[in-house]
Amino acid sequence: MSNLHDTLHRVTQRVIANSRASRQAYLDLIAREGDNLGKRPAVSCSNLAHAYAGTEEDKPAMVAAHGPNIGIVTAYNDMLSAHAPYYRYPERLKVYAREVGATAQVAGGVPAMCDGVTQGEVGMELSLFSRDVIALSTAVALSHNMYEGALMLGICDKIVPGLLIGALRFGHLPTIFVPGGPMPTGIPNKEKQRVRQLYAEGKATRAELLASEMASYHSAGTCTFFGTANSNQMMMEMMGLHIPNSAFINPGTKLRQALDREAVHRVAQIGPGGNDYRPLGHCVDEKAIVNAAVGLLATGGSTNHAIHLPAMARAAGVILDWDDLSELSGAVPLIAQIYPNGSGDVNHFHMAGGMGFVIGELLEAGLAHPDILTVGRGGFADYAKEPGLEGDELVWRDVGEAGDDTMLRPVSNPFKADGGMRLLQGNLGRACFKTSAVDEARWTVEAPCRVFEDQASVAAAFTAGELSRDVVVVVRFQGPRANGMPELHKLTPVLGVLQDRGFSVALVTDGRMSGASGKVPAAIHCTPEALGGGPLALLRDGDMVRVCAATGELSTTADLSARDPAPDPRPDLGTGRELFGMFRQFADGAERGASAMLATGEL
Repeated sequence: MSNLHDTLHRVTQRVIANSRASRQAYLDLIAREGDNLGKRPAVSCSNLAHAYAGTEEDKPAMVAAHGPNIGIVTAYNDMLSAHAPYYRYPERLKVYAREVGATAQVAGGVPAMCDGVTQGEVGMELSLFSRDVIALSTAVALSHNMYEGALMLGICDKIVPGLLIGALRFGHLPTIFVPGGPMPTGIPNKEKQRVRQLYAEGKATRAELLASEMASYHSAGTCTFFGTANSNQMMMEMMGLHIPNSAFINPGTKLRQALDREAVHRVAQIGPGGNDYRPLGHCVDEKAIVNAAVGLLATGGSTNHAIHLPAMARAAGVILDWDDLSELSGAVPLIAQIYPNGSGDVNHFHMAGGMGFVIGELLEAGLAHPDILTVGRGGFADYAKEPGLEGDELVWRDVGEAGDDTMLRPVSNPFKADGGMRLLQGNLGRACFKTSAVDEARWTVEAPCRVFEDQASVAAAFTAGELSRDVVVVVRFQGPRANGMPELHKLTPVLGVLQDRGFSVALVTDGRMSGASGKVPAAIHCTPEALGGGPLALLRDGDMVRVCAATGELSTTADLSARDPAPDPRPDLGTGRELFGMFRQFADGAERGASAMLATGEL
């Protein structure tokens, strides 16, 4: 195995140095919390009676306290296809716990909204802050001093980051994330994209569009494109928080059940009572966070994690910023192309070698830390293998070469020499640009801008023919403090049509786009946001704006110094948005994680 790449070493050392005080404070916290671990029998009898009252079969074992009691935090609901398989999980996990002398209880549930369902709807304005709610709910679930380990059942966009932020407050507990797996492949992604654009042009009916979408999103399991949900799963592998290479095994299979069983057995084995104690707060350290960032870049993962990863890191006392991501991007090659960056989905990716191939390549090239503490039976090298069954026995095998070089390539022959993200900065602030999804010929756009304050206005202007030219579309007042920073994917088909018509088009916004953002060049997550007088609030229609991923530039030639900013809009009410006023008021900027909780500085 090669020595560490110079850039990986340099960035990691900078992260360690920047995190020294906050990381030590975090480790001190979980050490104090850990002093109470394993002292469940010392809790008052009345408290214990309340906790045990709802159990039947496990009550004698709980009273005897011979084995660990595992807290299950579940994000189950059957509106979210990825989480529908979790319906029966608690029953099965309890059986697996009994096999190793442990017990398990559902500690609590957390909300789990689907960005695919709220896309373009007002409910999307609750989406980002649902991550904070999930973190708070996870903390409530684990606040009962009844558990010696935890299992996290969650997959999708804000849910895994929220679960991890909350679980890290209980970082003295061994914790394993249990994925449910992707749904089988539906219609080809190019066909889905084709129908979407036809509908945007008025050439397909709503019934035709719905039939196409339902042929793509067709059964229980995670959506199969490489958006934020599957990027979550990739990062849990890169941090060693899954049973190795369990992310992309389909629901309802014997292999899926065997991996779930292994997760329960492992969390029981890595508690404080044995000689292999692996608390979550020690697993998630500076090196694990850098590994997650490397995985994000090497696979062209979701740009949402330019927000989520710094937030998750801060919950463990680790400071990561966009400079770190950008510098890593210059050294980490793009070795995976998964839809929307490529033609095949995550099922094809897994069959071609998947995370086992990616991790093996990164380790061999010195582009990932091999010495992180994982939840698996061995070290991080085990994550470069793929699971299988020999009879009923779970085994891991060498992955070998990639099975499809249109999806996976070695570090020596990557799709692109540089990673999937660039930092843009200039007199319009700082922003992220996902290069892996955009043809390099479109990395630079310089054109007059057209300024909007919501997605509907962009669609109306498109329908009226007002955008049929070279244009930089600016959609502002979409940041965390303005309206909760919704994703803006209603823009993608419209801008894609303009681009296909031969126009030079780019998007600039303080809102969010994810790994599903597609082929249109976009400077997203702009910070400072427009609310409160950020630079985007100073732009006017017709100002020349330059978006350039090649040079890392986000600027305008207009003189902004003498202008008054556009007035801050009043937040809209309804759909519960008024309940999130506190979150908006105290939210951090996008680069720091866009979190109200983390903004207090107490994490």
